[in-house]
Amino acid sequence: MEFKDYYKIMGVERTASQDEIKRAYRKLARKYHPDVSKESDAEAQFKAVGEAYEVLKDPEKRTAYDQLGENWQSGQDFRPPPNWDQGFEFHGGGFTEADASQFSDFFESLFGAGHAGQAGRAQTRQSQFSQRGEDSHARIVIELEDVFQGATRTITLHHTEVGADGRPKVIDRKLNVKIPQGIHQGQHIRLAGQGSAGYGQGKAGDLYLEVELKPHAIYRAEGQDVYLDLPVAPWEAALGAKIVAPTPSGKVELKIPPNSKSGRKMRLKGKGIPSKTAGDFYVILQVVLPPAETDKAKALYREMEQKLAFNPRAALGV
Repeated sequence: MEFKDYYKIMGVERTASQDEIKRAYRKLARKYHPDVSKESDAEAQFKAVGEAYEVLKDPEKRTAYDQLGENWQSGQDFRPPPNWDQGFEFHGGGFTEADASQFSDFFESLFGAGHAGQAGRAQTRQSQFSQRGEDSHARIVIELEDVFQGATRTITLHHTEVGADGRPKVIDRKLNVKIPQGIHQGQHIRLAGQGSAGYGQGKAGDLYLEVELKPHAIYRAEGQDVYLDLPVAPWEAALGAKIVAPTPSGKVELKIPPNSKSGRKMRLKGKGIPSKTAGDFYVILQVVLPPAETDKAKALYREMEQKLAFNPRAALGV
């Protein structure tokens, strides 16, 4: 069957308020009423307007219809979701039961027949409608230290809800999120029931937070491994030394082998991001030269130049 665009039938925007929908209905009902209208298709138009108003006048029914409208457009073939079978109470809209029984198959597939009441009396019928809310997705930025130690962080989400007037509104929602130890870039944290609200008896969807690591001042993470560029003095690299190096889980003592060069990679097994199989921590040595800013420093460099006879370009043949 064809999906019906009730907003197009009513001549209003999807963001129209309930008052705007009511005014549009009154205008169109007068225009197409079979007793007064001279339009050739007045009866069909009158019934179409009545059907559209029957849905859009009620914020709960309108919200459910809007959710369907995200997946279907006017003119497309329509099949209602398999669990679209629980949950609304309908009230009279100024139509006789004979009129209501002639609502489209599209209307009856969603809400059942006979829901519009006779003018002057409200006839109700409880059909059941239940649909699980949609899952939501967001991103959470965490510190590398949170990955090593675990943490609890408060996040603020901008959440859209439909107000009583049928218009969407944005509200702020704060959630406390537990950051599990060992989580890494790109993984998701699932918060059950924190997604979009369900309809009728339907449960809320889930919220999935994609983890993004905040760039760190001294560390960089690649998968489960963590890297550190570690500055060392020329004599530490040349002679070897025991030095203290920082890691996200605390300081460690590191033994620098003699004759180490810039770029040398040293591996601390299992000291990377913790998990079932922990990553490794890599130290990349960076030899840092003392500045020649004093006469004493300059004299020492001249002495090294004379006594070491070192040519750093010897391997290049120059």
